[in-house]
Amino acid sequence: MPVVDLRSDTLTMPTDEMRRAMADAELGDDVFGEDPTVNRFQERAAAAVGKEAGLFVASGTMGNLLGILAQVPAGRELIADSESHVFLYEGAGTATLGGIQVRPLATERGVMSGAQVQAAFRPPHDYHQPLTGGVTIENTHNRHGGVAWPLSAVREVADTAHEHGVPVHMDGARIFNAALAAGATPAEVAAPCDTVTFCVSKGLGAPVGSVLCGPADVIDRAARWRKMVGGGWREAGVLAAAGVLALEKGIDHLAADHANARTLAEGLSELPGIQIDLDRVQSNLVIFHLTSMRAEQFLAECGARGLKGGGGNGRVRFVTRYGISAADVQRALEICAQVLGAE
Repeated sequence: MPVVDLRSDTLTMPTDEMRRAMADAELGDDVFGEDPTVNRFQERAAAAVGKEAGLFVASGTMGNLLGILAQVPAGRELIADSESHVFLYEGAGTATLGGIQVRPLATERGVMSGAQVQAAFRPPHDYHQPLTGGVTIENTHNRHGGVAWPLSAVREVADTAHEHGVPVHMDGARIFNAALAAGATPAEVAAPCDTVTFCVSKGLGAPVGSVLCGPADVIDRAARWRKMVGGGWREAGVLAAAGVLALEKGIDHLAADHANARTLAEGLSELPGIQIDLDRVQSNLVIFHLTSMRAEQFLAECGARGLKGGGGNGRVRFVTRYGISAADVQRALEICAQVLGAE
């Protein structure tokens, strides 16, 4: 039987329509600002999240990096959740390239409070300590199982940061999932934040790319940083054409992805040896812990039966996405039951 691959939503493949759009894209040199497809994509992306301007970049990591470098001065500190992608999975880029230290805050669900952020601000007149230069939030939150921030929490943290005169960057790699989970528009989710990065190469189904959106002057500074780190590309409209379609049509199937994740999570909760917090399953990510075997062994035995997932150290992550059907979810549950001895 075909393999059910739940490792990541980055595994989505471009549709036939996307491939045709990529082949037929009108092109120019993007470094000169002359690629009409890139320009159209950036405008539509910015409008989708309610920001003034957008910058097409190679990845979410690059988008986060540029958004932070364009707003936080060297020698300052960035407040972030201790399980955030910016802190754990981006190669210390802010420190290496921007001289920016990350101050990680421990949270229960990946959602920081205004009080936590307030307490994390450094005293401005203590020369021993770095000045706080910005705050970043991740929505939805990967390590915490796809939890979506309540809109009130985003506003609370952003208001606290802005009262201190520092910017807020949202790592919104899956902001369209966050909006669906919150019952809001992506623009409403991003509104309190100065900048936001989102991916079109995850749930939206494009093969490559993310967009950094925010005020025009910040995006202009980010474009300079993009060039400095080697991110200036030429006829990138070939990729942007897929991004345009991702925005136009890729959002439509996210509700099915969320429903599949909920079905998967509820089925897993009934199996022996699995601990799962169903309250955290709010989008397309399903994270659980094993009590009866090592995660590595579980994943290996699932893989041998045709089910792929990710994780380790007792923790497993499954991700639903475009291309994963309700039947695939049932097949995944059957394999998990076999591995755990429930069948």
